[in-house]
Amino acid sequence: MVVFEGVTKEFAPTPGKPAFKALDAIDYTVPRKAITGIIGRSGAGKSTLIRLVNGLERPTTGRVLVDDTDVASLSGSDLRALRGSVGMIFQHFNLLSSRSVYDNIAMPLEITGMHRTEIAKRVRPLMDLVGLGDKAGNYPAELSGGQKQRVGIARALATRPKLLLSDEATSALDPETTAQILDLLKTINRDLGLTVLLITHEMEVVKEVTSQVAVIDGGRIVEAGRTFDIFMAPSHPTTRTMLSGLSGSALPNWVQRTMADSPRPGDRVITRLVFFGATSNQPLVSRLGPAIGADVNIIAGTIDEIAGEPCGTIVVSHSADPTVVERASQFYRETGLHAEVLGYGP
Repeated sequence: MVVFEGVTKEFAPTPGKPAFKALDAIDYTVPRKAITGIIGRSGAGKSTLIRLVNGLERPTTGRVLVDDTDVASLSGSDLRALRGSVGMIFQHFNLLSSRSVYDNIAMPLEITGMHRTEIAKRVRPLMDLVGLGDKAGNYPAELSGGQKQRVGIARALATRPKLLLSDEATSALDPETTAQILDLLKTINRDLGLTVLLITHEMEVVKEVTSQVAVIDGGRIVEAGRTFDIFMAPSHPTTRTMLSGLSGSALPNWVQRTMADSPRPGDRVITRLVFFGATSNQPLVSRLGPAIGADVNIIAGTIDEIAGEPCGTIVVSHSADPTVVERASQFYRETGLHAEVLGYGP
């Protein structure tokens, strides 16, 4: 559906600002009919990447293909036609305050010259789909943030796109409203078969709604794959840092203050255990103590679901005696339990 081939984007210098390379040699294929998250810190290049897809920006080198069409090669009516197949929802809604809910949704269809009777046939079902069937005559000032975003989603769907782009669409919303919008995106993806490309820095959003994820850092994609796999075993430091803020992932402050990289006399080894797949429903922690012949303390943990798959993370400590550590390693190998030594502490 969307393919980035050797994409680099450089911005020319402006007064007071040097030249800047926003994207550097991006090679990535967005899976068709999936919800894919592009995550990264502020300034990593996420928004630039998404603007290349609908032609708002053009690559300095490389190609961006949408359904095998090179976006940068299009202009005029061809570019407008492509944008009709690519819907876009924004962080700050971008609604026209002087137009009603109905008229905001109808606007892209009016631009194409569609007859008002046909527009009504398109807009009314969309209003029902996003839960705004009774708000046709309301104006943006009369709506909550979540309702405004629902209008934005309906407007993005009005042209019946094959691809939906979302640029930080939930960043301005409270947690409850965010959950509602994410449920709506999942429904749209499932029922309409849309490919969704979602830009965000919110890990909870990625965990809840995406099935695929790519991590961008310094203009490069440094890690990509199934959301579940990336969250369970991140390989890049940027990914690990971004995931550290998830509930249950961070160590208590008192542990971090006393932890060292190598054991001191009397220290215990602190290990993060990750449960998923075959290990997610087994009482492995209760079996760990007898298996290693030492007591095991639970320091932190959480039971969760990522991309619809159950998982759990528990941080434990036990004796750093080499014999005990070797028994623990053997237990992890035999049970398939993913274990990561975080450090050592009293």
